[in-house]
Amino acid sequence: MQLFTDKGFDSTTIEQIAEAAGISRRSFFRYFETKEDVVVGGYPQVGEELRAALEARPIEESPWDALRETFLTMLKYDARETIAITRLCLETPALQARHLEKHAQWKRLLTPNIQKRLGGRSDARAAAIIGAALACLDAATESWVLTDGKGDAIKMYDDAVAAVRG
Repeated sequence: MQLFTDKGFDSTTIEQIAEAAGISRRSFFRYFETKEDVVVGGYPQVGEELRAALEARPIEESPWDALRETFLTMLKYDARETIAITRLCLETPALQARHLEKHAQWKRLLTPNIQKRLGGRSDARAAAIIGAALACLDAATESWVLTDGKGDAIKMYDDAVAAVRG
């Protein structure tokens, strides 16, 4: 992350990353498929954590409330790292694309539970709610990053949800 911060994502090479980590280029590819995975490679694990957190919520809880409480589990991550990653994603088209790809995976993981909360019907409502909730999460995270982490991220998320639901 320091290399990306100092040199920029696009200007940092895989060779530089491998050298800083004390590994060969070949070893780099044992750990990461792409340079983008260095930044957002943990998203699949986060998706599984979100799925488990959502499944642990009471089934009678509304989809919006359950997703809010589920997203709060992400607060355990280091704020400085979250700010750095979010800034890189905002500045780098390749990372923006990877971010959207990971959110699509999260939506697939969360959809079955939200469908249950909506009476078990398989329709567009669950996907729409999750997509909107993730967009609110992104909006709140970006706003929070713009305050250098000094703002209230939870209030920002709640405000974004209120705007969407209003």
